[in-house]
Amino acid sequence: MSKKILFLLMAVIVPALIAYPSPGRSQKKTVQKKEGSSCYACHELIQSLKDGSKHASLPCSKCHNRLNEHLKDPEKPPETNLELSVCGQCHPFQYETLMAVNLKSKAKVEKSTTTSRSPTFDKLMTPHGFTREHDEPRSHAFMMIDHMIVDRAYGGKFQLKSWKEMNRPGRLWEAVTDTGKELPQAAKAANSVCLTCKTTDAILKWPYMGDPNPASDLKRGGNPAAIYMAKKYIKNPMGCIHCHDPHGAKPRIVRDALIHAVLDRGDGAYPYDKAKSSKVTMTQVEFLRNDKPFRAIAILDQSDSNLLCAQCHVECACNPGFDPKTGAAIGMDDRRTNYFPWVNVMDIQKTYAEAGFKDFRHGVTGAPLTKLQHPEVETFWGSKHERAGVECRDCHMPKVKDKKGKAATFHGQK
Repeated sequence: MSKKILFLLMAVIVPALIAYPSPGRSQKKTVQKKEGSSCYACHELIQSLKDGSKHASLPCSKCHNRLNEHLKDPEKPPETNLELSVCGQCHPFQYETLMAVNLKSKAKVEKSTTTSRSPTFDKLMTPHGFTREHDEPRSHAFMMIDHMIVDRAYGGKFQLKSWKEMNRPGRLWEAVTDTGKELPQAAKAANSVCLTCKTTDAILKWPYMGDPNPASDLKRGGNPAAIYMAKKYIKNPMGCIHCHDPHGAKPRIVRDALIHAVLDRGDGAYPYDKAKSSKVTMTQVEFLRNDKPFRAIAILDQSDSNLLCAQCHVECACNPGFDPKTGAAIGMDDRRTNYFPWVNVMDIQKTYAEAGFKDFRHGVTGAPLTKLQHPEVETFWGSKHERAGVECRDCHMPKVKDKKGKAATFHGQK
């Protein structure tokens, strides 16, 4: 065979071999396509969120396990991996800054000490459980750990396994243990509604507004209900999916009381600025269980960190109380124990009066009181910064440069 003919054959065959897909590459594409189409046959709602999004090419198996068993028998549910590190695989800077520990900050700051921000807090709020220990919050990575061990929450029965765990962020039960012993100086003021701000681990089990639902063993409940929920379902603090939809990669709301205030009651995203409210579209997405409404999220048409942060950084009623007109007790079976007033301080008393709710009576004067907590977003409304278009993220989660010099969002809460 002449060199000329050999050269011509190579010129034709080699490009053809390069263009022809390898068995491995072809198989991978086939599996992804089959997996997605198989899942979408039943999960059309998920397809509507995912199609055309930045996550459209991600296979369902990225976050869901045991899919083959589920496809063979739909009654066998797949496992959903809610570990924050899953998002960290593609978003390493955001994950690393979220979990990083600021060793220059203090481990704990009690608000009611003589040198702290609220030295008379305990006297003003007696006998509310929050007077037993009311610390300055640490970063999001410590939310569940700090919630479980604070004296006011669970009677002091949950403690760090050792002092060395004080700066361990993340997974709850790696740092905390149930001692089985309650402390006389502690209170049991926490309930299951509290946990919906502290973690996203129970998102698939929590029914809308915490109403009793035959499809779940979770609902609004007191201290025992919260302990049950934490031990059975919770490992991680608030996750990325609290604010970022894992299917559509869009900003979202998962906190049901905020969805209820903005959409169900029609108060709007900015209740004191209808024009600004009209510029932000929240679309409620309802998920069914046994063909009946079970839980809901709300997708934003654009990012608005004021709303995303308002899932937790607001005044809320999330504990038992009483009706100030009748004196009748209000228990956790009442929706008013999972309620966002969604008004500023000027209207808060009027709003609670209309709702017929007070948190507690003062231990000395007997006066009916509202236990206000962290109304950061409502305080921000109408401020010069809010009017100028500044959002929470501009200061607390700003754009910075990562190790490669690329702009990325800092997630450690400055």
